[in-house]
Amino acid sequence: MVRRIDVTGAAGARLAAWEFTDPPKAGGRAAARGGPGVLLLHGLMGRAAHWAETARWLATRHRAVALDQRGHGRSEKPADGPFERGTYVEDAEAAVEQLGLGPVALIGHSMGALTAWQLAARRPDLVRALVISDMRASALGGASQREWSDWFRSWPVPFATLADVRRWFGEDDPSLERPNPARGDFFAEIMAERSDGWRPVFSRRQMLKARAVWAHDAHWEELALVECPTLVVRGLDGELGRAEAQEMVRVLPRGEYAEVADAGHLVHYDQPDGWRRAVEPFLTATLPAQPGPV
Repeated sequence: MVRRIDVTGAAGARLAAWEFTDPPKAGGRAAARGGPGVLLLHGLMGRAAHWAETARWLATRHRAVALDQRGHGRSEKPADGPFERGTYVEDAEAAVEQLGLGPVALIGHSMGALTAWQLAARRPDLVRALVISDMRASALGGASQREWSDWFRSWPVPFATLADVRRWFGEDDPSLERPNPARGDFFAEIMAERSDGWRPVFSRRQMLKARAVWAHDAHWEELALVECPTLVVRGLDGELGRAEAQEMVRVLPRGEYAEVADAGHLVHYDQPDGWRRAVEPFLTATLPAQPGPV
């Protein structure tokens, strides 16, 4: 089951938050709606629905909510932004406070992980634990931004069918080193059918604008300000290298490290079982469980 909850973000932006739960099984437990809160933040181009599987196993012990960040999913896509880092952090802060999730565990992937640790550094009173999935603290630089611009232009939009979406992003995309069906499924979830075919639900121009405000900067100083227990997770074939991940753990006052074999950048989507094995023990150790009613 899924339930939408509206959130008012920075500058009055309308944001969509989602609770994903399995219906109670006969003789089983219901979702722990009153348990410790967990807020899941997707990466650039992602959407809350990408967290559905993670949110469902979390919901047996915690209140798990995924947020469509501004410019993504069903949340507002303001033509001119703002898309600054502080705006994304304010949006996440508003979600935690308006949904009564704090002190919360934040789980973020890529750009969402950066938002999560910036919020944890800014509002330590709101955050009790943090999971960073495949996000670098080092600056990516201007060349990276140009590569993304070229990549966006290479998309053969509109796609005639969802099967074409899956095939291009999972097999034919020239940026791929080898076929990755999970990647094709990931991108199929961020497409919508229009009159001329299937197109992304977001503006690629807005995605580049949002990325530009963090791609040129390093974020080590904010990482060092995170006081809560933090797990840094990387896919073995992801974008966050082992040496940088381990340096992030060293910089964090209470950092831990985990990696997921056979996973690329989309760790929780590539290898959901390995992702759960890496993350669940950390959350069990750092969050007090409050099971739902029997």
